[in-house]
Amino acid sequence: MDGLAQKLAHLRSLLAPMESVLVAFSGGVDSSFLLKVASEVLGDKVVALTTSSPTMPREDLESARELARLLGVRHLVVESNELEIPGYASNPINRCYLCKSNLFELCEATAKKLGIRNIVDGLNLDDLRDYRPGIKAAEQKQVRHPLVEASLTKAEIRELSRQLGLKTWDRPSSPCLSSRFPYGTRITLEALSKVERGERILRQLGFKVVRVRYHGDVARLELERHEMARALDPQVSEVIAREFNQIGFRFVALDLKGFRSGSLNEGIVVPNASVVDARE
Repeated sequence: MDGLAQKLAHLRSLLAPMESVLVAFSGGVDSSFLLKVASEVLGDKVVALTTSSPTMPREDLESARELARLLGVRHLVVESNELEIPGYASNPINRCYLCKSNLFELCEATAKKLGIRNIVDGLNLDDLRDYRPGIKAAEQKQVRHPLVEASLTKAEIRELSRQLGLKTWDRPSSPCLSSRFPYGTRITLEALSKVERGERILRQLGFKVVRVRYHGDVARLELERHEMARALDPQVSEVIAREFNQIGFRFVALDLKGFRSGSLNEGIVVPNASVVDARE
């Protein structure tokens, strides 16, 4: 048995004793893989919970609905609005903690109502290298991270997803829209809509991995380096500028460093070692 197969077997062995689980399900690569494996191990003892909110792109919600349906997993969609959480809209450095606390409170209440014993999420080993204040919220609600416990990296999860036939295996990461705002920049419904519409425009133009970082009147675009030249083609750049002006941005800037996941966390110390230790 190769290393990947061993890790998959380990993941299954971690899930089996749980008997019933509620998966915090975003529809992304990691939670989709976890939901797939959990459903294979535990069958109808698995429930997926997704929150529908202004910070979640509509396309991501529809993708989550479709995948849960294909897997035959019971899927609960709970309405939520993070902007109503005290302090969230001011976008403090612990914004992710506020969001995850709200999410896991919803998960906890749902699990209790349904008699489900465990709550799990799709945190993976690579996530521990970034600033993740939401991990503290998970610890407070005793949410487990089976992918971390199985020592699975993002690349390994993608490969195993491919082997299992999940169409999400090569899907670009899609964190919540609030992650496009520098800490301290107020988050509003209007601004979230601008970011979502801007990223949709870029995807419609054929760009696969996109981020529209919000800086007031300025939209700072992060694209993969090999796609940056096409964005600067006069015909393409003219369309981008025109479309972004129409949705309310006065200026459009291309970040010459290209796409970096979590770029707005650069320079923040990562205090996640305790989660790594918990795998041992």
